[in-house]
Amino acid sequence: MGSLALVALMAAALLALVHVITPSLRFLEGTPRSIWLSLAGGVSVAYVFVHLLPELAEGQEQVSRAVAKSETFAERHVYLIALAGLAVFYGLDRLAKSSRSRREGKMVQSGRDSEAAQASTSREVFWIHMGSFAIYNALIGYLLLHREVMTLPALLFFVVAMALHFLVTDYGLNEDHKAPYRHTGRWVLAAAVLLGLGIGYATEISEAAIAVLTAFLAGGVILNVLKEEVPSERQSRFWAFAAGLAAYAALLLTL
Repeated sequence: MGSLALVALMAAALLALVHVITPSLRFLEGTPRSIWLSLAGGVSVAYVFVHLLPELAEGQEQVSRAVAKSETFAERHVYLIALAGLAVFYGLDRLAKSSRSRREGKMVQSGRDSEAAQASTSREVFWIHMGSFAIYNALIGYLLLHREVMTLPALLFFVVAMALHFLVTDYGLNEDHKAPYRHTGRWVLAAAVLLGLGIGYATEISEAAIAVLTAFLAGGVILNVLKEEVPSERQSRFWAFAAGLAAYAALLLTL
């Protein structure tokens, strides 16, 4: 096993561990939002804009050659895929929030006001969410071995960004799904990262396909971070978000 492949294995184990431990990190809870979550969100967004999007521009050529369409449309393939990734995860978030809101309303109507704050999503929505995020995580596990730039520094920057991204997304998933996420969901997502890595060891796809997967990931990261930071009720720490964004962007520019 090559050195990068071995580092990728250790990286996948680290990312899986983030899913396992995040629901137990009580210092992330409360309002205003934890500075660590805002900092992690800033790092994730910086990685997308400074590293992933430039990779998409480089990968666009391979996608354009692989898809025989009009020149104007071909020039935008990867960006449309990134947009699709953003839209898919926005739809999933709205599905979870609507399900949780309906269940809270039913509890209030039945006089169980004290239980309403602990309402989670329905079982069906929970599994839709877990299935979608499992695919997302498997994609990240796969990209540990197959990215546009395959060097040790690039891999380490990717792993740090994704670990902090998982910290942000896990906090949101735990809020929406509560006990089902802590008992089952986090283990599903942890296993998905390792499964994606296993698929990466067993298969190798074209550069065009890697560009497509990277584009979808970029759209998903942007939405999953900003949906946690933007709502006013979060009382997010803008200074921490900006500090994480600026510091990690500066580090990425050294690559």
